[in-house]
Amino acid sequence: MYLGDKQLLESKQKYEKRRTYYARRLEKLIQRINRLSNVRLTLFFAGGALAVFLYMTQNSSMGLSILLFTMVSFAGLVVWHQRLRTKQKYIQVLYESYDQALKRLTSEWKEFPDTGEDFRDPAHPYSEDLDLFGTSSLFQWINTAKTFRGREKLKEWLTELPVEASSIQIKQEAIKELAMNFAWRHRFMSDAGTLKRTLDSPTRIIEWAKTYDPFYLRPGVVILSRALPMITLTFLLLYFLTDMVPFWYPLAGFLIQTIILFLGKERGKALESVYAYKESLKMYGKMLQRFEKRRFKADYLLGLKKGLYDRDGKKAFEQIRKLSGLAELISNRGNSMFLVINIFTLWDIQCMIALESWKEKSGRSLGRWVDTVAELEGLASLAIIHFDHQEWALPEIVSENPGIVAASLGHPLLLNSTCNDVSIEKSSGILLITGSNMSGKSTLLRTVGINMVLAYAGASVCADRFSCSMMRIYTCMRVSDNLGENISSFYAELLRIKQIVSASKTEGKIFFLLDEIFKGTNSQDRHAGAKVLIRQLGKVGAMGMVSTHDLELGDLERESERRVRNYHFREFYKNDEIHFDYKLRPGVSTTRNAMYLIKMAGIDVDETFED
Repeated sequence: MYLGDKQLLESKQKYEKRRTYYARRLEKLIQRINRLSNVRLTLFFAGGALAVFLYMTQNSSMGLSILLFTMVSFAGLVVWHQRLRTKQKYIQVLYESYDQALKRLTSEWKEFPDTGEDFRDPAHPYSEDLDLFGTSSLFQWINTAKTFRGREKLKEWLTELPVEASSIQIKQEAIKELAMNFAWRHRFMSDAGTLKRTLDSPTRIIEWAKTYDPFYLRPGVVILSRALPMITLTFLLLYFLTDMVPFWYPLAGFLIQTIILFLGKERGKALESVYAYKESLKMYGKMLQRFEKRRFKADYLLGLKKGLYDRDGKKAFEQIRKLSGLAELISNRGNSMFLVINIFTLWDIQCMIALESWKEKSGRSLGRWVDTVAELEGLASLAIIHFDHQEWALPEIVSENPGIVAASLGHPLLLNSTCNDVSIEKSSGILLITGSNMSGKSTLLRTVGINMVLAYAGASVCADRFSCSMMRIYTCMRVSDNLGENISSFYAELLRIKQIVSASKTEGKIFFLLDEIFKGTNSQDRHAGAKVLIRQLGKVGAMGMVSTHDLELGDLERESERRVRNYHFREFYKNDEIHFDYKLRPGVSTTRNAMYLIKMAGIDVDETFED
């Protein structure tokens, strides 16, 4: 069920071919850049020296011509060099994208820098116990989102149950289509990877875009802001070229425009807020343009495309590119040398008119466009699973038969994970898993839980077949004390169990995963408490799995008329070593290994008992 040799070889060959291709392009591009740098340097010194020589030998016109030619040519080479540098950076990101794809296949993904640590939440019903965020997490394995909201969207899909089951199937089709467009998907992801820094939350600019100031759109304001600079500049030219206009005419115009320019403090803040998002706006425009120009068939993707127009029916990427261009125009306003130009042209006012006009037509759509990019990034991350593991099952979300039925279910984050069949249905909704230490009980619980998370997100699951109903997941597995809150581990466990019991009464269908519950108390109370809890959860129709060392809980199968069913893991010994096959079997465990493990730790068990 994990990648077979043929499948692994084919996937690796595709990625290696692409990585090699971009490595060669990168090498050739670097050579071109180096050659261009040498040409540029040679032109600067040779052209400059020749211009000076000709000028000094009294051929001044030829010298000035050579100097002008050198300066123009040098400027052109600088622009060309900068474009090649930009291209180099993009190809470098593409190369790294395919390199990371190879590392996923060879289980080297745990070195990826984005672990999603900022999304860890101990209070969440299941994310901590199922390793969704942090080092060696599901998020670290699949995430390729670079934008602020793209990461948040993937986090949302992994931690929140969809409202309707039908939305999962629609998302599955989109993920399948994106998975098969793997070259396009890598280029789309690389568009965001070229940014120099991590993207901040776009909330500020989205809120800024929603409201516009009608003052700057008034015909009188627009006409005056256009006419006044023209009048002032006309007076200035007439003053220098003729004797018809006295000096105080252009001076009066200059002073009036200075007063107008420095009256609006809020105007400066608005312009600066746009400029701060200049690079990210450019990136959003590129990503939306790439999406809009690609033809898709999945309804989910077509629905996203329909929202990529503004009020006047203009395309989103064109409008964002226009806003990015306006941000470029604002870039020089902080330059003291630009101040005079700003005053003479009322540059800030012209920019505000253009910005307010943009906001009036497209401002309310900006948030939707940013969210579209976020959704595409989330879908692209989930598509990685489907492309890399095409033999994994696309889950079926059912409504008629609540529960989970899985064939050859494995843990997606474990290389060569042992697979087991799992069936949890209405007539037998609780599995009690017994077994000795390290036999695989906790891993099985996490395997079921993390595959349910993937199923609800719309991704492929690590199984040959998988179907489940819509259920809210709750876990109680890793519980520790909280010194800051003065909470012991046992009390923390009680709080988590209270949350599960409350949810089972109020939230409809829930699925719980309990690992060694009440381990912080004595064996008698642990046994009694676990028995009462399992009965209560079963009574309200909750489904789930419980792992335990308490073999006496196996009596619940008979007492509940098989509403609770017993399964176990076992170990075997060979050459005085303990081994596990991690295969799930019916019934209660008949083996124990605690004393053997104690002996392995160097403790003489016989002497201890004699004392």
